[in-house]
Amino acid sequence: MITLGEVLKICTESLVEVSDSPNLDCQTLLADRLGQSRAWILAHPDINLTQRDYKSFQDDIEQLKIGVPLPYVLGHWEFYGLDFSLTRDTLIPRPETELLVEFAVDWLDRHPEKRWAADIGTGSGCIAITLAKNMPNLSMVATDISFPALKVAWKNSSRHNVANQVKFVQSDLLLPVNYRFDLICANLPYIPTKVLPTLKVSKGEPELALNGGPQGVDFIARFLESAPDKIAAGGTMLIEIERIQGQEVKRLAQRVFTGAEIIVNKDLSGFDRLVAIHLPEDASL
Repeated sequence: MITLGEVLKICTESLVEVSDSPNLDCQTLLADRLGQSRAWILAHPDINLTQRDYKSFQDDIEQLKIGVPLPYVLGHWEFYGLDFSLTRDTLIPRPETELLVEFAVDWLDRHPEKRWAADIGTGSGCIAITLAKNMPNLSMVATDISFPALKVAWKNSSRHNVANQVKFVQSDLLLPVNYRFDLICANLPYIPTKVLPTLKVSKGEPELALNGGPQGVDFIARFLESAPDKIAAGGTMLIEIERIQGQEVKRLAQRVFTGAEIIVNKDLSGFDRLVAIHLPEDASL
């Protein structure tokens, strides 16, 4: 027999070389697999585990040791208080992206008559689904070029009971449609191609969702060029960016939306993270 405390120790020691927070990762893994809280795991180190449970933990630990990110091993991850299913076809939701959702929710609260929105590059669907969950009368279209990612997003929309609010469409950036959205959110690939291999994220997550081209803003620039006839007068666009791209993306946006208010917003760490483009109500698009 082996105790929970012993497994936690073995797991932590195994991940020292591959994780910045090995003990926390192991607590999270054990809590998830046993259906308990992390506090419960720490409070019950002497509980004996079955051989079956231990073997399952060993398999999970081996995945973590070879660099598979913890959210993929778990098969789900939390975002904005909701739990999302994940596969390696989808980017792992990050706290930085919650800033975009906070701005979107605030804008929708202040504009109750505007309830037609789009999420471009939806991935797991975390942005679209979170907005729909917070705004029951919101209608959304969520696009992604990856069909496997869209299948995950659709599963998440059903899981959170918003499948009637969110339509998922396979598309390269914006849809070739004739109607305009009140709100467009976009979390597109923004890591420069040469930088990507130097980052830990490149070893586990889909390159399709990360590689922003030579300058890192290639997708954002193409998205902005196609956006003017997709956004309604008085509408808003919210674009997540890499922390050094604020002024460049603002310049690109100013070139396309000459009469718009364009603001670069910072995250909690003080880095540029979100570009907001607010169109006037009398905008001639």
